Amino acid sequence: MMTSVVIPAHNEEAVLGRCLSTLLADADEDEFDVVVVPNACTDKTADVAREYGVRVVETPYGGKAHALRLGDDVCRDFPRVYLDADIELSTRSVRELVAALERPGILACAPVPRWDLSGSSWIARRVHRVHDRLIAPSRVLAGVGVYVLSKAGHAKAFPLPDVISDDGWVHRSFTPLERTIVPSAHSVVRPARTVRAHLRRRMRVRQGNRQLAEMGRPAPEGRLSLSALGSLITRRSVSVVDAACYLTVLVVDKILTRRQAEVDWSTDASTR
Repeated sequence: MMTSVVIPAHNEEAVLGRCLSTLLADADEDEFDVVVVPNACTDKTADVAREYGVRVVETPYGGKAHALRLGDDVCRDFPRVYLDADIELSTRSVRELVAALERPGILACAPVPRWDLSGSSWIARRVHRVHDRLIAPSRVLAGVGVYVLSKAGHAKAFPLPDVISDDGWVHRSFTPLERTIVPSAHSVVRPARTVRAHLRRRMRVRQGNRQLAEMGRPAPEGRLSLSALGSLITRRSVSVVDAACYLTVLVVDKILTRRQAEVDWSTDASTR
């Protein structure tokens, strides 16, 4: 059975080689049908992809959802892996993910993320440590850079609409019993290196969540609470210093969110 892999890539020349070499390192001939979709690229992303002998579908139009649809349209088989170009996913992990879809009732799955924090600032590392532990129980398909769908799972999530958060859309397409994390599979993820980058990412996450809610797919897990943070401190999963850094950045995040909302409201009012 062949496994299809779709990799959307926008100006990913610097990281795509690492992604593909990890993915294909131990793959058997014809085990993977890999489709890289360079979208609106101004670098050599497509050239890097061709060096690895994978199929390349180029488009002058940007947008991850659009790129995912293009790659999906030319896939040859199921199951299908949707992989970000800056993520490392080993051959073995793909096999473990594919095997998980053979369990009764499982339509979608994702690996456990391993966070590469090298190069991250002191505060960014602590903020990420807390954030990761807070969202880990509800993450599943979102935020790990890869998700895998069976044929039946694909029918529930695709065709993918034009959404900011493709993994959020896919995650919310399944019930908790239909999606699972595979502990024996791992993805290497490099999160925001600075607090500024973290805040930019959080803004995009909020925009994506708001869009999904407006489309009738609100987050089923609810919001993070201070009591959950307190539990982490009590269990010594994070330190008091970690928590203080997280709360400080959270306050800044709330202030920026409020200002953005005021700008959006003013813009809205001026166009009426």
